Amino acid sequence: MSVDLHYTDSGPADAPPLVLAGSLGAILDMWEPQAQALSAVFRVIRIDLRGHGGSPVPEGPYSMADLGGDVVRLLDRLGIERAHFAGLSIGGMIGQWLALHAPERLDRLALLATSPHMGPARNWHDRAELVRREGAGAVADSVVERWFTPDFAKGHAAEVTALRDRIAATAPEGYAGCCGAIEDWDVREELDRIAVPTLVVSGADDPATPPSEHGALIAERVPGARLAVLDEAAHLLSWEQSAKVNTLLTAHFTAGDRASAGMRVRRSVLGDTHVDRAEARKTPFTEPFQDLITRYAWGEIWTRPGLDRRTRSCMVLTALVAHGHWAELAMHVRAALRNGLTRDEIGEVFLQAAIYCGVPAANKAFAVAQEVFADHD
Repeated sequence: MSVDLHYTDSGPADAPPLVLAGSLGAILDMWEPQAQALSAVFRVIRIDLRGHGGSPVPEGPYSMADLGGDVVRLLDRLGIERAHFAGLSIGGMIGQWLALHAPERLDRLALLATSPHMGPARNWHDRAELVRREGAGAVADSVVERWFTPDFAKGHAAEVTALRDRIAATAPEGYAGCCGAIEDWDVREELDRIAVPTLVVSGADDPATPPSEHGALIAERVPGARLAVLDEAAHLLSWEQSAKVNTLLTAHFTAGDRASAGMRVRRSVLGDTHVDRAEARKTPFTEPFQDLITRYAWGEIWTRPGLDRRTRSCMVLTALVAHGHWAELAMHVRAALRNGLTRDEIGEVFLQAAIYCGVPAANKAFAVAQEVFADHD
């Protein structure tokens, strides 16, 4: 029987929903390195698996159908017909179950550091019994060792300790119950039935799910799946290589509709008034150009998570000053204000431009900005 999962919801309410499901022993803050970047483009729904964090802890063992059913129940509660889904480790197993048993609820799928089979079953049975006897703290140290490469763990000791403590705090029955789901998990012969567009991401240094044995198998058997192997990444690759993971996920989940993704970002940055005016002036002659900038400038570049929008605004302002695009500059001064830059910070950008783009150009930029600021007063 499914349960009501604890979750957080961030990002635009009208953006495509993206569910993030994490590793055994982790709670939804495992996705903290992804939350802000992905919420710029998606409605991000992070979940605590049953038995974890703020979710209910029914008596185990659980099945993957239980865990997958919990996600379907959450989508129903939120009124979401279809969603993107990214899962890491057991979260990725849940994603595979959904793709096999509820494909109508998924748009696109990302499977991170996961497997279609995690034998031998006896190991999971024994781990569950140990946790029931002694608590999740009995396995926390060995688990977190597999989550990170030694160099990362040494350089980020406080983060690793905090995540280790979260594992130890997991309800024993919840942890053990999920071990039961992994114990019986084997869909190796069913992967060819997955028809959802799938990205597989593996860590080159992952001792729990080595890419050659796990990620490569999924990518080989799921039709059309793409495999990305990240160097200097162990099991919790979403944390250790967060920037690369954010870029991969954003590209994968926006690939199906660059135009819609671009239009959402374009409106967010430039404002509805400007975009509505541009759309109203669109003609059959200019429509291809409007489509071009929406899909590529906004849907390809501005959706990338590698730079935040404040930084992008600084770069755009500088480039426009350098080339003397004054009408565009006024529009992007307004955008910079929307992206959180202060007037003083915009002034600093133009002072920098005075050195590298020329004093006359910067003088004109200050004048344009003054006019924009006056409109805002």
